[in-house]
Amino acid sequence: MRTRPLKVALLGCGVVGSEVARIMTTHADDLAARIGAPVELAGVAVRRPDKVREGIAPELITTDATALVKRGDIDVIVEVIGGVEPARTLITTAFEHGASVVSANKALLAQDGANLYAAAQEHGQDLYYEAAVAGAIPLIRPLRESLAGDKINRVMGIVNGTTNFILDKMDTSGAGYSEALDEATALGYAEADPTADVEGFDAAAKAAILAGIAFHTRVRLDDVYREGMTEVTAADFASAKQMGCTIKLLAICERAADGESVTARVHPAMIPLSHPLASVREAYNAVFVEADAAGQLMFYGPGAGGAPTASAVLGDLVAVCRNKLNGANGPGESAYTQLPVSPMGDVVTRYHISLDVADKPGVLAQVATVFAEHGVSIDTVRQHGRQDGDGEASLVVVTHRAPDAALSGTVEALRKLDTVRGVASIMRVEGE
Repeated sequence: MRTRPLKVALLGCGVVGSEVARIMTTHADDLAARIGAPVELAGVAVRRPDKVREGIAPELITTDATALVKRGDIDVIVEVIGGVEPARTLITTAFEHGASVVSANKALLAQDGANLYAAAQEHGQDLYYEAAVAGAIPLIRPLRESLAGDKINRVMGIVNGTTNFILDKMDTSGAGYSEALDEATALGYAEADPTADVEGFDAAAKAAILAGIAFHTRVRLDDVYREGMTEVTAADFASAKQMGCTIKLLAICERAADGESVTARVHPAMIPLSHPLASVREAYNAVFVEADAAGQLMFYGPGAGGAPTASAVLGDLVAVCRNKLNGANGPGESAYTQLPVSPMGDVVTRYHISLDVADKPGVLAQVATVFAEHGVSIDTVRQHGRQDGDGEASLVVVTHRAPDAALSGTVEALRKLDTVRGVASIMRVEGE
């Protein structure tokens, strides 16, 4: 074993960073045996230097992250500060000064992954980011290494623990959205400002990363269609149960049937209770992969939290350090297919539409005509009158598969009917 240690610098020492430092210290002998050389924590960049950080020597703490990455004697930078800047500048500077990078920064990778890859390649360094998607679940490496010889057609998953916790509570307890969000916040699953989670921004960044790896093409955050789950109601769950379904916020990345384009989207959807993703509870994540040769694969586990995410970071750290010792590099960007990303309107899916309509003869025929005019075939219809005697009825229509643009056009036309008092709910149906 080489005796000179590999030097590691840590950018950020919050929930994840502090766990990375702890594991590096407590598992130092095991890490050294697995890598073939000891690893040494050589510096930690933080914003608040006066905060007590147990297990980290005070002389390692600095507020000058730029000076740390420019030192020249650092072998690996671990970036867990998040956000686009200054993370992007710090990472590229690290490459320029001879350090490889392990990152958990989904937002930066989704927005500017291609340029980071290019900078890493230019300077002969590695860029690893297992922790950027689905926490502790091994997912990035299986997609870009284990399945490198296969053709992946679809990746569909629950990649945000906060939203899954909220939807699970709404499903199992009958709670409303606000009540379930309050519980998630009290338990520490939701941030004080949960927008990034509940509006789908977090999941969209992960979808961009997954689509790019799975389909060997460049997919940016702006390419991902996104809908949040704040409008999901207890009534939606009641309708889902009548169909033998539940509701999940899904990230879905697909290769078109003709293989000439891809799509990436995030939105709430009904899925059958028989689908493996339907049983994913609490704040867990799961990703369902469909490939030509491997068939259907399921990756499941804790998708967030300090220790689980640190586990993924340390796995990357071991791989990068081994590469350093061997004078080699791991896989870089694979974007050779250069497939275009199609708009949401081209996606073929099903709709569950709940309408408030006038309770009188002929309404169903008018609604059915609108669907026919837009080329959307109806699968099932449920109608029942209101007990409050206000002259309205509820009409639930579930469609066959059709282009999303046709389904959206149908809904807009339905809103214009005099007999349709309101569109109470619209939800896609997936996983069948």
